[in-house]
Amino acid sequence: QASEEASLRALESLMTEFFHNCTTNERKREIEELLNNFAQQIGAWRFCLYFLSSTRNDYVMMYSLTVFENLINKMWLGVPSQDKMEIRSCLPKLLLAHHKTLPYFIRNKLCKVIVDIGRQDWPMFYHDFFTNILQLIQSPVTTPLGLIMLKTTSEELACPREDLSVARKEELRKLLLDQVQTVLGLLTGILESIWDKHSVTAATPPPSPTSGESGDLLSSLLQSPSAAKLLNQPIPILDTESEYICSLALECLAHLFSWIPLSTSITPSLLTTIFHFARFGCDTRVRKMSSVNGSSQNSVLGQERGRLGVLAMSCINELMSKNCVPMEFEEYLLRMFQQTFYLLQKITKDNNAHTVKSRLEELDESYIEKFTDFLRLFVSVHLRRIESYSQFPVVEFLALLFKYTFHQPTHEGYFSCLDIWTLFLDYLTSKIKSRLADKEAVLNRPLFCFLHGHRYEDALVLLLTEVLNRIQFRYNQAQLEELDDETLDDDQQTEWQRYLRQSLEVVAKVMELLPTHAFSTLFPVLQDNLEVYLGLQQFVVTSGTGHRLNITAENDCRRLHCSLRDLSSLLQAVGRLAEYFIGDVFAARFNDALTVVERLVKVTLYGSQIKLYNIETAVPSVLKPDLIDVHAQSLAALQAYAHWLAQFYSEVHRQNPEQFISLVSTALEAITPLISSKVQEKLLLSACHLLVSLATTVRPVFLISIPAVQKVFNRITDTSAQRLPDKAQVLVCRALSNVLLLPWPNLPESDQQWAVRSTNHASLISALTREYRQLKSNAILPQRKVQLEDTKVIIHQTLSVLEDIVESISGESTKSRQICYQSLQESVQVSLALFPAFIHQSDVTDEMLSFFLTLFQGLRVQMGVPFTEQIIQTFLNMFTREQLAESILHEGSTGCRVVEKFLKILQVVVQEPGQVFKPFLPSVISLCMEQVYPIIAERSSPDVKAELFELLFRVLHHNWRYFFKSSVLASVQRGVAEEQMENEAQFSAIMQAFGQSFLQPDIHLFKQNLFYLEMLNTKQKLYHKKIFRTTMLFQFVNVLLQVLVHKSHDLLQEEIGIATYNMASVDFDGFYSAFLPEFLASCDGVDSNQKNVLGRNFKMDRDLPSFTQNVHRLVNDLRYYRLCNDSLPPGTVKL
Repeated sequence: QASEEASLRALESLMTEFFHNCTTNERKREIEELLNNFAQQIGAWRFCLYFLSSTRNDYVMMYSLTVFENLINKMWLGVPSQDKMEIRSCLPKLLLAHHKTLPYFIRNKLCKVIVDIGRQDWPMFYHDFFTNILQLIQSPVTTPLGLIMLKTTSEELACPREDLSVARKEELRKLLLDQVQTVLGLLTGILESIWDKHSVTAATPPPSPTSGESGDLLSSLLQSPSAAKLLNQPIPILDTESEYICSLALECLAHLFSWIPLSTSITPSLLTTIFHFARFGCDTRVRKMSSVNGSSQNSVLGQERGRLGVLAMSCINELMSKNCVPMEFEEYLLRMFQQTFYLLQKITKDNNAHTVKSRLEELDESYIEKFTDFLRLFVSVHLRRIESYSQFPVVEFLALLFKYTFHQPTHEGYFSCLDIWTLFLDYLTSKIKSRLADKEAVLNRPLFCFLHGHRYEDALVLLLTEVLNRIQFRYNQAQLEELDDETLDDDQQTEWQRYLRQSLEVVAKVMELLPTHAFSTLFPVLQDNLEVYLGLQQFVVTSGTGHRLNITAENDCRRLHCSLRDLSSLLQAVGRLAEYFIGDVFAARFNDALTVVERLVKVTLYGSQIKLYNIETAVPSVLKPDLIDVHAQSLAALQAYAHWLAQFYSEVHRQNPEQFISLVSTALEAITPLISSKVQEKLLLSACHLLVSLATTVRPVFLISIPAVQKVFNRITDTSAQRLPDKAQVLVCRALSNVLLLPWPNLPESDQQWAVRSTNHASLISALTREYRQLKSNAILPQRKVQLEDTKVIIHQTLSVLEDIVESISGESTKSRQICYQSLQESVQVSLALFPAFIHQSDVTDEMLSFFLTLFQGLRVQMGVPFTEQIIQTFLNMFTREQLAESILHEGSTGCRVVEKFLKILQVVVQEPGQVFKPFLPSVISLCMEQVYPIIAERSSPDVKAELFELLFRVLHHNWRYFFKSSVLASVQRGVAEEQMENEAQFSAIMQAFGQSFLQPDIHLFKQNLFYLEMLNTKQKLYHKKIFRTTMLFQFVNVLLQVLVHKSHDLLQEEIGIATYNMASVDFDGFYSAFLPEFLASCDGVDSNQKNVLGRNFKMDRDLPSFTQNVHRLVNDLRYYRLCNDSLPPGTVKL
């Protein structure tokens, strides 16, 4: 007794010292070691039992419980059974005696420790574990404690963590499932009795004058009037204790629902009770009352009651999220939906819009979140199931959802509701498309024929109108001004851009279903704002310094600002809808589209002519960006119609193309004044993108002869003119190059005028590369620092343009690529000559290799074999072992990028079919295996590895015959002659490297390389090859199993399981008779008896699902046995 007392005092002072803010880290480490050593002693638990019953120090109690936790979860196997009995009897007694006085976190920890014992010993050695919990729940004094024990049991036993054998996990689940009906009955009883007890005492409110108006909808939602009456009862007022018990019961239910299957044990009365509690969340009266009385006690109560609503909704959502619904449960679901929609109606009930929003603002934010989750689950998982019930009023549901969406108090809430509408629209679209596929394919009727006069039509039109209003400052300025338009999120868009984009996605989906409606809703609104913009001309006055906008009154400026912001959004909307005017519907919707395109052309020209982007305004910080944005958006919207213009061109080019020619020429007049380094970049880039689309997508034959385009040619090739910013320069050069290179649509080969175009292209490229080509003569001389920087700029500017030109025609016809290469030939040779001079400047090498990579991908054939060989040879000579090491080890990320691009070029080379590049294979493989691989193999950084392994994979995949000469004869006598193997040493080295990569922590590399091996097996039967089967197969299987046991790549469990099966299935007999016994024999940390059990449990299944299940069972149980064995006291003799 005395020693226990003394130990307790010592422990208390140690704990106090440990948590004191003056204690040094050094001393904390000493104390920690002391405490750990104490805990490891046999019998330390007796002291801890004494500490728990005799101290009031939280730290000491927490420490003592941790000692027990460790004992039960890691050392229980070695604890003498007499001690176990004592612990099983003492801890529950301790809990019962002190649960009222212990701090909640100590009480919960003690519950968890007792449940941990149950997890090990129930029912065999701790048979009354679960009955004790049920008794606690049934005795009023200990109900809360029993519920805490029940929830902990559900958490720890139904979904146990991994320190149990698979057999025990299955046993526990079965034991718990046997108890589910009893437990649910008890919980229902608790909730019902509390509700009933307090309902009786709640005063009956006077009949409300509005109760009649909602009756009809209500009775259509709830078939039985009694249910409606029940739900209309006033909500009882609960005392704190009842409140607490209900919240614990609902938490238990939510956790139980997360793992028990839907079945009839979830009774209608339980569901109704949960819905009663869900009403707590939508009762604003509760909150008002609590704030009126002013006492803090009451307001806490109000929040608690709101929380009951949140917990009840969590239970409902757990049930909703289950996709697999047994037939007998469907009716329950329908009842659940009806009850939830009653709640939805309650939340949104009011004729006055303002009060609906204020009602939602008064509700608990998490309640609204849970409710929105419910609606999303309803639409995404259950709508298709419920829609067919005649008694379910879908249209009324949409009306409620509409109200709920457009009165959300927060932007996030509104976004979440828009997502639900998107799900609904997707559901409708796919439903109609599948119907089309069934019967209407012949008639080829578009989607909207099906919605015409459909019950959803009105709902969608309303939705469209309201979403459009929501993005307009004219109706919604206060809310929209709150949105941030500066900071970029992870998707590189601001809050405002995200808001607009999500809204426009909804608009586009409605457009797909109801094109005529959508267009007639949107276009007039666009027109209104366009009138304002086009009318600005009359307010432009000439001032001393240039032009000024003569609108100065604050109110006018504000209205103009709103109108311009709206115009900009509506232009984006019109652009987003471009795809619904092309293809099959081109002719039917031609007039609408023509109207739009004519307006857009007019607006862009107007903006460029009166130069609104350079105008002085009264509020420059606001109006100037607005004007620039409208101009840029009008160009972008016109660009969206490029495909429509292309289709227009192909339909009219024979008859009267005047209208088309006029549209394109006017658009170009709008573009050319903007291509100048003096124009703001946002506007300049929009103009450049439009020019590229006209040149690439529309490709009119007359483009080159338009004066505006010739002007751009002259500007770009004039060396004295100021160069455009990089991005713009690249785009304009791409456009000009494409004008000359791309075949004209609708014309035969003989009319393509290739000769003239080829000459023009050569002179364009010649002008663009003049300075670059002059570098060749002095590249060899050593350069001064300043001179070197200038040279680098020229290289960067020229190569970025050339690389883009090549990339943009890489998928085009042979003729285009031929002309392109002829024009570039000299520059390519210059690049190769410059390369060695800059090998130590990794930033330059990086750009040069990018250029060569693009050439190899796009113009291999045109470059011809001799020159390609020369390039590869130059690179192979330059990238010596020393150069590679310098790049990878000392030049950081740029150096690694250089090597990666070089490997990418080689990937292109080794994929080339035919015999041309085969002679390079030996040197490519030796570069990989003898030079690059040794440098990176031991580095932990993933740089270069992914590219190297991809190259090795391509070497094998595209050059299989280099290793396996398959003769026709051998394949005829299948199974007699083995294929001849060549270059065996290189093959083995590559496989060795793959094997090594599985021992490294990088999960991306592991996934990629596993995929490559599986691919080689699918396509080339890698695992079946004799060399793999006899010398490597089981080494790979061994490595994969070890990875699973170490849990180092847990995210890839499934892939590893499948690969193990594919390897083992090549030789199941060998796997079961030789590999598995050897694998088990070599496992340390398990005894021979346990190894036998592991072997016996691995059934000799040969199908994939059973085999992978056996693998995961083996891995789980092997880890479990190791854990048990580690926990035995030293010197334990096991029989």
